Amino acid sequence: MVLLEAGRAARQTTFAAAGMLAVEDASNPAALYEFARLSASLYPGFLARIGELCGLIVPFQTSTTYEAGVPVDDPLRSTSSKALGLLADDAPPFTLLAEHSIDPRQLGAALHRAVLATSIDLRENTAMGRLTMGPSSIEVETPNGTLSAAMFIDCMGTWSPAPVVPRKGQMLAVKMPVDFELDAVVRTNEVYIVPRTAGPYRGRAIIGATVEDVGFDLTVHAADVLALHARAVRLLPGLAEAEFLEAWAGLRPATADGLPLLGFAPGQPRYLVATGHFRNGILLAPGTARVLAQLLAGEAPAINLAAFSPMRFASV
Repeated sequence: MVLLEAGRAARQTTFAAAGMLAVEDASNPAALYEFARLSASLYPGFLARIGELCGLIVPFQTSTTYEAGVPVDDPLRSTSSKALGLLADDAPPFTLLAEHSIDPRQLGAALHRAVLATSIDLRENTAMGRLTMGPSSIEVETPNGTLSAAMFIDCMGTWSPAPVVPRKGQMLAVKMPVDFELDAVVRTNEVYIVPRTAGPYRGRAIIGATVEDVGFDLTVHAADVLALHARAVRLLPGLAEAEFLEAWAGLRPATADGLPLLGFAPGQPRYLVATGHFRNGILLAPGTARVLAQLLAGEAPAINLAAFSPMRFASV
């Protein structure tokens, strides 16, 4: 297997992500729920396998999320009334969710080492050129020559030729005050705060994120960063004393209906598509790997992929 990476591995959308495994996020499309649950259930084994391959342990950062705006009569969620203790007095009602988060930068670094420990031929800084579909193979042009493969998997994210568009997200990281013990994700429709509780970024809080339709622009605007910080402080006043560390922007691959593209490209039995994960790329990573492996092996996927079929946009 050859894996082409136009730049450095895991340094684009993965590096920019917050890392919430937001299965229960009220803003997710209903059709995503089964797939999200499957992928979350695969995470412990996924992380264990990475550890076996490279010796790096990637821990869950949190196991609890406080989300505002969730219907309190939803039987899948247990309600909580400001049990976190760090919330502002005038904070809205929150619901307690049993969700994990992970540090995507830590995960990306471990995945990189894990891949290098396998027979996968990872070629970084190798941009893909023209694809040529043949009767028995696909030819892929690269700066170092042409590759021939029986199957091609398009996991190019925002840069895929599939019907996806970039949705920019600006974020920032702060260093939490010593006496500010946040060990849960706090999420509303306007802002989320994701603490890092273990690993090289322990003590940080990730604050995000904007959702912008501005093409491939990755400019970070001070006004947007300050607005995100202000929203976080309104929820968690203790963050007012947090030290600013960095700000960045990433690009999420989005589809018109907010659902991923998973399956064979229209009319192309050798071209598999795996993109359009929007704000759930980290969450859906092991689930995507599972169903793609099943499709490659000619097996029935673990879930019904009809809602994610690339064919749904074939006439657009």
